[in-house]
Amino acid sequence: MKILSLIKIIYFKFLSPNKVARVMGVNFGKNCHFNTKNFGSEANFIKIGDNFYSASKVEFITHDGSVNVLRNLYDDLKEIDSFKPIIIGNNVFIGRGVTILPGTKMGDNIIVGAASLVRGSLNSNSVYAGVPARYICSIEEYREKNENNFIFTKKMNKDTKKLYIDNWLAENYKDFGPY
Repeated sequence: MKILSLIKIIYFKFLSPNKVARVMGVNFGKNCHFNTKNFGSEANFIKIGDNFYSASKVEFITHDGSVNVLRNLYDDLKEIDSFKPIIIGNNVFIGRGVTILPGTKMGDNIIVGAASLVRGSLNSNSVYAGVPARYICSIEEYREKNENNFIFTKKMNKDTKKLYIDNWLAENYKDFGPY
């Protein structure tokens, strides 16, 4: 048994996060990019739409372990478990270190800020952050607030991108110091 566990650990260590998600049973759409392997014990309870991106250290939790207390208190509950699915819509970004709790349902076009604790329903076209995650602003308001920081570098090669960013920082953040 220990050898099988060791093989499983090694196997999962070298798989990409997307492959781990697929092997564990996460149901996800096209153009999804995971930077986490923390899908909980019931990954098949997670459903994600298209164009999803998660930063690192995101945790999906579908099982409520607090039922252990009830198992110890009540004989008729000795064999219970408690599960709820996590449903995430299309075009969602989850920031670093976010924890998504059982029963969470997110709409489309959502940004969740780093280190947030997400539970309940998150409405489409919105930005959320905090512990617990709360509505911050609409996607449109987020765009307007951040437009001065948008730089078009996605199609640049590495050297051109570095030079461009260095110049952009020097021009836009003069008080930040030399680069």
